[in-house]
Amino acid sequence: MDCFTVVRDLISIDTSVPPGRNYEKTIDYLEPLFHHVGFETQKIRIPAKCADGYKGRVNLIAHRRNAGKPRLIFYAHIDVVPAQGWEAFKPREDGGKIYGRGAADMKGGIAALLLGLEAADQGKLKYDTSVIVTTDEEVGQASQIRFLGQFLQPLSGAYFFDLDSSFGCVTIASLGAIHLDIKVTGRSVHSALSHLGENAVEQANLLINALSELKREVIQRKSQVDAEPATGLTKMESRLNINMIKGGLKVNIVPDECSIAIDRRLIPEETLEEAERELIQTLSSVAGVRWEIEKLTRIPTVPPLDDPIVDKLAKVIQDVTGDSGIFGEMGSGDFGPVATLEWDARHFGSGVIRPECNIHGKDEFVYKKDIEDLARIIPRFISTE
Repeated sequence: MDCFTVVRDLISIDTSVPPGRNYEKTIDYLEPLFHHVGFETQKIRIPAKCADGYKGRVNLIAHRRNAGKPRLIFYAHIDVVPAQGWEAFKPREDGGKIYGRGAADMKGGIAALLLGLEAADQGKLKYDTSVIVTTDEEVGQASQIRFLGQFLQPLSGAYFFDLDSSFGCVTIASLGAIHLDIKVTGRSVHSALSHLGENAVEQANLLINALSELKREVIQRKSQVDAEPATGLTKMESRLNINMIKGGLKVNIVPDECSIAIDRRLIPEETLEEAERELIQTLSSVAGVRWEIEKLTRIPTVPPLDDPIVDKLAKVIQDVTGDSGIFGEMGSGDFGPVATLEWDARHFGSGVIRPECNIHGKDEFVYKKDIEDLARIIPRFISTE
């Protein structure tokens, strides 16, 4: 199997979400590849009621069952964030890198998995092995993950190998998240008569100022869990960012609405309840501003995993790459919390993402050597000596 052809082919299929394009086309491309590496497959259509009302969500499950062995399930997703300002879905290679949307997050990881499974001796797998290839990770997939659980039994005590992870290390924890969309309400008038109106943009700025004060406190909070050194951090850290603001119709109209989007990331030592209460108290402390919550999303943290399998994977990574480590992931997602908190499973990961790969940004890329190395790590990890 030419894994680089697989990466290029996957990048060429625009799976942007929103809205969620070409999911079935991508699954149809991948299904015969999993057959090729000796796995039985099942294409799963997610009911709209289990996908937040979205239609056309098609996932893939692949099995190489090995009764009596420990349960291991690889996790991957095919969706990518939208791209603009560059030819994101026309893959190109330069200097040992493959460029394109989803190259590192995480179509390169899927290609590495396929190449690794192809290299593994199917008669010597030490795990009861499955793979799930999912959709909508970038916008929220918890309900879809829960639906897939029925096809993955047994789940309690299972190991989940998350390929949506950093390269060259084992990730054992991840940040939680609160996404809060706030609408500020004012009163619209002609700008020359602004004394008769209420400027929603200016009032939203008062909220932003209060949140900025809170941010100075939040970003000082550090976890006991080490962070991957390439991030420039020593420990996992909390985050608070105002990442979107939208308001106003025209330069000579006092705006009557303004929306802001807040992204709060939590270290494992924090709770969703405490972080949400802190945000609401901060917003409420600003007198004279009318605001309401339009949308609230909560993603719990994934607590650090303490299990011998972590050391086993770390040693394989060390043997293949010459370096390794065990760290917390400075990212969030729905999958880990469902697996650990609802299924009583054990979650860890390794992938092809590096900080410099610029995932979610312009000119995202993956190192070809990282794909090759992960493809060498996987068969050594899942096969007996």
